[in-house]
Amino acid sequence: MIVFPIAKINLGLCVTNRRDDGYHNIETLFYPLGFSDILEVLPNRNNASGTISIQLSGIKVDGPQDTNLVVRAYKLLNELVGLPAVDVYLHKIIPTGSGLGGGSSDGASILLILNKLFDLNLSYCELFSLAIKLGSDCPFFLDPIPSFARGRGEELNLAEVSLKGLTICLFYPGTGISTAAAYKHVHLASQGLPFNQMESLPVEGWKEIVINSFEEYAFEQHPVIGNIKSELYRSGAIYSSMTGSGSAVYGLFNTEPEIPKEISDYLIWKETF
Repeated sequence: MIVFPIAKINLGLCVTNRRDDGYHNIETLFYPLGFSDILEVLPNRNNASGTISIQLSGIKVDGPQDTNLVVRAYKLLNELVGLPAVDVYLHKIIPTGSGLGGGSSDGASILLILNKLFDLNLSYCELFSLAIKLGSDCPFFLDPIPSFARGRGEELNLAEVSLKGLTICLFYPGTGISTAAAYKHVHLASQGLPFNQMESLPVEGWKEIVINSFEEYAFEQHPVIGNIKSELYRSGAIYSSMTGSGSAVYGLFNTEPEIPKEISDYLIWKETF
């Protein structure tokens, strides 16, 4: 079975406070993209039950395979129900450390695949409880529709926000940002995102009110990220932001944009909603 785990962007991201469990509370709007990895899962009847082999291609993924969210998701589900052995092929297209949620999407996607492939009949709530153990934004990818998110990112509510007719240009500056470092240095927002205004205002009205709390640290560490955002506004973007804790940056346009030469090498995806 082959699926295409999609990326997301954050339309605003406010870190409001640190929680007693060591995590932070956030407010954000997750919005799905067509940009995706490629994930294939095949049963392997020759190996012992409860085993997974994974082959990676595409963008290099650092770290041991046991830390890959696809492997972790399989092991979590295997502990719950017991699974046949599988072979997994993951072609990475979404950059790691970009704030696009590629790893989380891969982890959520294999939960959905395994549930279908082996007729496990697990409910959304059961899959949700597994996904949140993998990562704060993994539950979003179980049903990736525009959603306001609170808490760690797992408190999801439908967002009546549409980018239909707009073109997004997505840029990756060639270097990722450590999520742990980003949270360590983030300045807490005095108030959360204005969700009501995001639903009622046109996107053109977001520039001054829809912020990303991680941008200040990211721009200091990697000035190219801030430069990309500035160039996108100079090129006519009606809204531009870094996504997640970095480092990818997107611009939203009413018309087909002309990408400045200075940042054209960083363009990784363009899509009209």
